[in-house]
Amino acid sequence: MSGFRGTGVTDHPRTGTARAWPSTTEDSKPEVRSPEIGFEEAVARIMAAVSFGDLLHGGETGGELEKHGGTGRGRAGHAYKKWAKLVHPDTVSAGRRATATDAFAKLSALYKQKPAVPVLHGRRRAYRMGEVFAHGDLAELYADGQAVIKVPRHPGDSDLIETEAVTLQKLWRDGDPRFRPYAARLIETFVYEDERRCRRRVNVLERQDGMVSLAHLKEATPQEALWIWRRLLTGLGWAHRAGVTHGAVLEEHVLIQRELRGLVLIDWCYAGHRPRAIVKARQPSYPPEVLNDRLAGPATDIYMATGLITRLMGPRMPEPLRRFAAGCTYDSPRMRPQDAWALLGELDDIIPQRYRN
Repeated sequence: MSGFRGTGVTDHPRTGTARAWPSTTEDSKPEVRSPEIGFEEAVARIMAAVSFGDLLHGGETGGELEKHGGTGRGRAGHAYKKWAKLVHPDTVSAGRRATATDAFAKLSALYKQKPAVPVLHGRRRAYRMGEVFAHGDLAELYADGQAVIKVPRHPGDSDLIETEAVTLQKLWRDGDPRFRPYAARLIETFVYEDERRCRRRVNVLERQDGMVSLAHLKEATPQEALWIWRRLLTGLGWAHRAGVTHGAVLEEHVLIQRELRGLVLIDWCYAGHRPRAIVKARQPSYPPEVLNDRLAGPATDIYMATGLITRLMGPRMPEPLRRFAAGCTYDSPRMRPQDAWALLGELDDIIPQRYRN
């Protein structure tokens, strides 16, 4: 079995995700009006510019482009064409040709400049795209201050990035505000077009300082695994009460802060009751309802969280906890617990008091 069953199943070539059905992205390029400025003003602005970025802000050209997000050479190329139409020597009178030639040469030189660090322009601000901060299932993550910029490697995964944005917005809107630290805050989401005119959805998330992925945790004591389990059930219960299923509770999607016993669930790209994709490399960790029927719910998250903890504890898991875990991982979701917060109470009933924190 290689992912979801049924028609329309494709294994994504590089990301290792198995998709439930082909995704769709916007193919049409947004219409941008010609700048409503004259030749003299265009020449003045071009000659005063220090970098091509100066021509992407302000005026009709910059304003229109910023409406559509955009970044890099794709966004710059679109602006370049607009400015070039205004000052190209072949489109002006003989008396203006020398001035136009100088302005056009300056415009071309500015456009050819390579910025030391690429800049991605969002709606709120511009983000510097330096070295890759982390590699996700679908995306590369870049850090700029307290912002983490999540850029899908393939345009076809933009629908999954959008799923994450919509899900985080729903959690913030409908979830109990007291539990918001269990998910990273979405700063903004937008679409940009690269130099090949491929459009991608980008999410900007709040950086989680001092946290480490469970995928990088070399070992955990049973006591440590217990507080992680309790935090997982707390965070999942919060999401479920807001009507959200995470859909991919895996080691790489859980960050912890060991000293403060903090936990954050990340990568909500697979959220929903009909998941669009799975992490193919982690296929054995998914319950049957996802693999067979493309369905997910609270019982799915409980199954996957239990499997995660079972792997984390390994052979050191005490027998009472092993029996408890077995009751959370039946093949049929109807036979599993459905309420993460109620399950947390049951877990606390079988562990020593000193571990209930």
